[in-house]
Amino acid sequence: MTDGSPARPGFYATTPIYYVNAKPHLGHAYTTIVGDALARWHRLLGDDVHFLTGTDEHGLKIQQAADAAGLAPQQFADSIAPLFADAWQRLDITNDDFIRTTEQRHRIGVQKLLQACYDNGDIELDTYRGLYCVACEAYYVEDDLTDGNCPIHKRPVEQVEEENYFFRLSRYGDRLLKWYADHPGAIVPDYRMNEVIGFIKQGLLDFSISRTSFSWGIPLPWDDKHITYVWFDALANYITAVGYGTNGDQFARRWPVDYHLIGKDIIRFHCVYWPAMLMSAGIEPPKGWAVGGWLLVGGEKMSKTTGNVVNPLDLVDESNPEGVGVDGFRYYVLAETPYGADGDFTYEGLIGRYNTDLANNFGNLLSRVATVVGKKCNGVGPAPSITTDSARELANAASTAVTETIERWRDVQPSRALEATWQLIRATNAYLETNEPWKSEPGPAVDEVMGNALEVLRLVAILASPAVPRTAQAVWERIGLPGRVADQRVPRDTVWGNYPGGLTVVKGDPLFPRRQA
Repeated sequence: MTDGSPARPGFYATTPIYYVNAKPHLGHAYTTIVGDALARWHRLLGDDVHFLTGTDEHGLKIQQAADAAGLAPQQFADSIAPLFADAWQRLDITNDDFIRTTEQRHRIGVQKLLQACYDNGDIELDTYRGLYCVACEAYYVEDDLTDGNCPIHKRPVEQVEEENYFFRLSRYGDRLLKWYADHPGAIVPDYRMNEVIGFIKQGLLDFSISRTSFSWGIPLPWDDKHITYVWFDALANYITAVGYGTNGDQFARRWPVDYHLIGKDIIRFHCVYWPAMLMSAGIEPPKGWAVGGWLLVGGEKMSKTTGNVVNPLDLVDESNPEGVGVDGFRYYVLAETPYGADGDFTYEGLIGRYNTDLANNFGNLLSRVATVVGKKCNGVGPAPSITTDSARELANAASTAVTETIERWRDVQPSRALEATWQLIRATNAYLETNEPWKSEPGPAVDEVMGNALEVLRLVAILASPAVPRTAQAVWERIGLPGRVADQRVPRDTVWGNYPGGLTVVKGDPLFPRRQA
């Protein structure tokens, strides 16, 4: 690192890859924004971050969507995948890579993984009869169904019988239980770990890894009449994107992943199937999984099937009277729902949190500080100092906020991390109300109050930057600080007292103009 401190370790995080049978929606944006904020936080820690997202482009569901659109599957995928890349760019997602499962690097890695499991004796030919949901690309037993329908998509399943290759998952129950016992914090929140352990203890069934009934996929390396079934294809993106099969040095540097960020509906595939597949191939399992709930609309999971899709780009468009800007939307997604729990998106909730937390608290703090500095300090920000009890209380509040923010990001709890940061914003507004510098004559007392408030704004800009990167940089510049917030380091740059003073403070337009619901 440029400051001479020892290099931090690498940090690798992934989102699920998203099916290209539909355009990006709020559910996709939710997990991706959480992943981006976590990646940004680890960059503040000085970690060598690699953040991956991408698209899942094979399988029956994609072939059917392509047929309906009158396109070849590859043409169809090529028309949709860029919509995801563009959406993430507009939402300020800082992914380091974007993997498409139709890429050659992925095909090479998938076939290497399959061959390794096959050579280990864990893939065998068999005949499958069962109930299959095309929308899930998953099999179910009768007990899983709700009134005979898929429990996720609420639509009938199909009776399927075909000759497939199977992965012998049933051989891995004890190994998985031992691995999880040896890695008790691998899945967060911890109640999701209990869910996974319970599933494994029920007894694991072998699962189909190939199809002959359609052709859109990666052929098995030892039997090209079969194409790879979705989970062996899709899950492998996490290793093929970091060089498995194509770049051994990169793979050794990046794997195992620190966190797979996933939704609760795919926990079985990621936390049971995937580590077993890796064990079979002689690859170390992931270090961790962060399992999110669903962002519901009207009490139901968003999906093309149910038709309750919310387009996030409509909500960030500032030319739209109902838009809240990129940072307003990112903040709501991260702050509104504790990660792991289900949330229910409402426009009223979005506007309420925007007005309360962003316009009234954060935006108002910057505005009143810049206004008083302009009137009482000739527009030049004083340095912080502590001579009063209220100043000591504010400095202590700042220390607490920094500590709790660090701890909550470590736990992959962005809503709680932001709450810790916003507690400091509220404490500083209260500090200003107590001291009323706007009523005092210019002098040392006003300088102390304003210097301390500017120091809080410096700290908040750093702590809040993973959630609201554009706003954090704007605050940084308005209080006169040079460079980029993203180049600051936690905890080095979050100790109290580093605002230098003597800098020009600019008021500017409101950070967050109030919106009407």
